[in-house]
Amino acid sequence: MRRVVITGLGAVTPIGNTVSAFLEGLQTGKSGACPITHFDASLFKTHFACELKDFDPEVAMDRKEARRMDLFCQYAMVAVDEAIRGCGLDLEKIDKDRAGVIWASGIGGLVSLEKEIETFAQGSGTPRYSPFLIPRMITDIAAGHISIQYGFRGVNYATVSACASSNHAMINAMDCIRMGRADLVITGGSEAAVTHAGLGGFNSMKALSERNDDYLTASRPFDKDRDGFVLGEGAGALILEEMEHAIKRGATIYAEVCGGAMTADAYHMTAPHPEGLGATNVMKETLKDAGLNREDVDYVNVHGTSTPLGDIAEVKAIQKVFGDEAYKLNVSSTKSMTGHLLGAAGAVEAIACILAMQHGFIPPTINHFTDDPEIDSRLNLTFNEAQTRKVRVALSNTFGFGGHNASVLFKQFEK
Repeated sequence: MRRVVITGLGAVTPIGNTVSAFLEGLQTGKSGACPITHFDASLFKTHFACELKDFDPEVAMDRKEARRMDLFCQYAMVAVDEAIRGCGLDLEKIDKDRAGVIWASGIGGLVSLEKEIETFAQGSGTPRYSPFLIPRMITDIAAGHISIQYGFRGVNYATVSACASSNHAMINAMDCIRMGRADLVITGGSEAAVTHAGLGGFNSMKALSERNDDYLTASRPFDKDRDGFVLGEGAGALILEEMEHAIKRGATIYAEVCGGAMTADAYHMTAPHPEGLGATNVMKETLKDAGLNREDVDYVNVHGTSTPLGDIAEVKAIQKVFGDEAYKLNVSSTKSMTGHLLGAAGAVEAIACILAMQHGFIPPTINHFTDDPEIDSRLNLTFNEAQTRKVRVALSNTFGFGGHNASVLFKQFEK
């Protein structure tokens, strides 16, 4: 199979609206949590989230275009714009029939749907809906907008698997290139679910932290007193390219995507398998797909949402997969800083893995105060401060409601 490399990155996150700003946030252990500004959240159980700060869609499109898009699409377009500009791609010199887009979102245009329903409920007489409602709302529309923007006529669709969505998108993109169906694919994910319905729905499930008086430290993966995740928003974009195609055009290669796998828990609608069965299987299959051994891995960017059940199940899975090698790994949850970006989480965390390789550090799991006796203290969970380490191979996990599991392996590029 053909080798697949990464030649472009774009990030719009709660701790930085560009890749360089995101890198700085990861290195300094910055918390992206803040009181919700998108709407009045005072009557909800949770009053905070990891929102974007000073987001400006007009860095990538004009105001008229932005008004026709839901926020999740705007986030996608800005992240992809950075990735395209940074990858040195001459759009006039590539075969656009062999360039595609596989983009992810767990929920899609929730902002637009919610606003239209609220307007309808407050009105009287003839129902009136915006002609842009459906194009703003449907989850696949981000992939459509991206392909229209750049004229890519190859593979084009969306993946939807809750919080595993963008890892599924990256794996599909990798496989398309491996199998010769495309030379280049824009992939990643975006999410904009900090809305009344998004917050209220997760609150009613008791999935969110309610630490309103200490929101900056509310996302506490692996901490004994963790009480749920912090809702996040944003986007991550990656340009995946066939290796020889990238070399021929003189592209900068950030890393190689060398493996990925997908499994199901087949256990429960929202809870993980208590022994981490699906997570164990997906990591084993990812190593097998990449042709690597467990001792080759230096860093695992975990799903690590800060929920009581999920964190323990994932740690159990890591110990089963890596055995004694688990104690030589660095493990961390960057959701402690960014919050949980749902369908965009995998893409943003993939970028965190690649930045860790480039800059020789492990992003920290911030907000750790009290050890959990159910979590093996011998594991290096990279608490509170970044650690210096040469990262040659990094594994990124994502798990979604419905029991969806997807893992991706990245390694330093060597021709």
